[in-house]
Amino acid sequence: MSPEVFVELLREAMLMVIILVSAIIIPGLLIGLLVAVFQAATSINEQTMSFLPRLLITLLALSWGGNWLVNKFMDYTLNMVYSIPQLVG
Repeated sequence: MSPEVFVELLREAMLMVIILVSAIIIPGLLIGLLVAVFQAATSINEQTMSFLPRLLITLLALSWGGNWLVNKFMDYTLNMVYSIPQLVG
């Protein structure tokens, strides 16, 4: 296996990780930002007020986007398995 092929595989793997993680994390970050702005505007410093909405949005993102996430990961895995003969031989 040449170094270029290895770098390409590593690039594809890192891109897949970024896509899958950002689909879960970004909605929670946006809700966290909205809650932080609300807390700063109202001077409410309650810890559960910032944690609970982020948790709920993250769970909703997993439940709504779970099928897409699994399909994306399965396509990537099948692509890697099917490319093994080309990489070895």
